Amino acid sequence: MSEKGELDLTGVKLNTGVWLVKVPKYLSQQWTKATGRGEVGKIKIAKNQGKTEVSFTLSEELAFIQNASGKGAPISAPREHPFTMQSVGGQTLSVFTEGPSGQSEEKSDGSNEKLTFEGVVVQRAECRPAVNESYMRLKRQQIEESSKPFRLSLQLEKAVTTNYKPVANHQYNIEYERKKKEDGKRARADRQQVLDMLFSAFEKHQYYNIKDLVDITKQPVTYLKEILREIGIYNVKGTHKNTWELKPEYRHYQNEDKSE
Repeated sequence: MSEKGELDLTGVKLNTGVWLVKVPKYLSQQWTKATGRGEVGKIKIAKNQGKTEVSFTLSEELAFIQNASGKGAPISAPREHPFTMQSVGGQTLSVFTEGPSGQSEEKSDGSNEKLTFEGVVVQRAECRPAVNESYMRLKRQQIEESSKPFRLSLQLEKAVTTNYKPVANHQYNIEYERKKKEDGKRARADRQQVLDMLFSAFEKHQYYNIKDLVDITKQPVTYLKEILREIGIYNVKGTHKNTWELKPEYRHYQNEDKSE
């Protein structure tokens, strides 16, 4: 209910009493199938030795229930439903209904809904089916439906022919394995030779990321980082974050880099 909706409390002045009745799930489902005037059954209130007895009789048109699979003949649902009366128990319960407010402009956000007060709960009850043959058949069907697995294994009579054929390995996996093998094949060069390549590179630029240095030296990443830790500094923050530069004692940049 939207905060902008209307609240109709006209029924408060009428002091209307209503019953709050709990009904079985199958009964409420059958009620939604009612057609025409929407008659779902009849309520009978009688006196028996000074005691009030209430029962509900389901309409004959709604007394047939089809199973969930839609196969097989429908079974007859129990029609007689005696009430078990209960007290409100000192609680203050009210019933409201929600519907259109009657405004001329309809809004998609539901802000034109109106909440109407229908009455105060004066009696609680539970509507239970009479235990008879129809009820037992209904329960048996419900148990059978609930015990059926959600997934079934079926044997295919012929091969599935689609545009998608199974492959031993996907292309992106092949590329990844190829690149992995190439990196693994990189032989470690002489330490001094790697140092010469690094110093030569750092004479041109002050900062390099590890990927560029791997491309320049053609060395395994682990081996390259081992050497870089001896001569370089890894920047973890600042403008040149995630890059390497030489330690001060190894810096011999070209004049144009110094001027920067």
